[in-house]
Amino acid sequence: MSGLGAVRAVERDGLPTWLEPVRDAAERVLPEQLSRFLPPDEGGRAAAVLMLFGEGASGPDLLLIERARSLRSHAGQPSFPGGALDPEDGDPAGPGPVAAALREAWEETGLDPDGVQVFATLPALYIPVSRFVVTPVLGWWREESPVRPVDLGETGAVFRVPIEELTDPANRARLRHPSGHMGPAFAVGGRLVWGFTAGVIDRVLHHSGLERPWDADRIVELSDEALDLVQGDQERSRAVLGRDAGAK
Repeated sequence: MSGLGAVRAVERDGLPTWLEPVRDAAERVLPEQLSRFLPPDEGGRAAAVLMLFGEGASGPDLLLIERARSLRSHAGQPSFPGGALDPEDGDPAGPGPVAAALREAWEETGLDPDGVQVFATLPALYIPVSRFVVTPVLGWWREESPVRPVDLGETGAVFRVPIEELTDPANRARLRHPSGHMGPAFAVGGRLVWGFTAGVIDRVLHHSGLERPWDADRIVELSDEALDLVQGDQERSRAVLGRDAGAK
């Protein structure tokens, strides 16, 4: 596939009308308008995710995956396709995030990168638990291709969520994390989308004007299974931080 390994330029034109406000918001939004977790001065592990918009049977939608429950980080969570930059992806401050987002999406879902038009990137954000500095890459699924979990050891499911469901006030809430942090959540497709992914979706909907009024006082909790996975994440994070501190 020619889309892998080639430097891909951002193409802002030629989008469907409904997607133009998303592009315009991405071009003007500031990092602090997206998250309170911004990259630290010492940096972190460079990564990228693909926020891929398409038009499915139910109208405009967003491609998501569910991470395998056996993974060491963010196990079982719905998320965007993506992962860490490889050396061949290029400079994290240049074309690297776009290359990594397309490569990871291909590896996880089997989609053909040649059918994806990258139309914007968001400012890099930080995930403290995994120490990733993540650049969200926004794409338009101009020519769709079949998708499925390529490796069940990494991807538990691949699914598409209509934008209409994401903006439906009945599907929106705030989630209380075990750490005490409150963040946005979406109950869609029989899954609860939360954490970093929900935060990016929430802010993109808000700044692009697609958001509909919803009850921010509605609070939801993680299931017992999700809590077990989160606690495993926290234990591994403490172990990594302890090793790093001991090495100094």
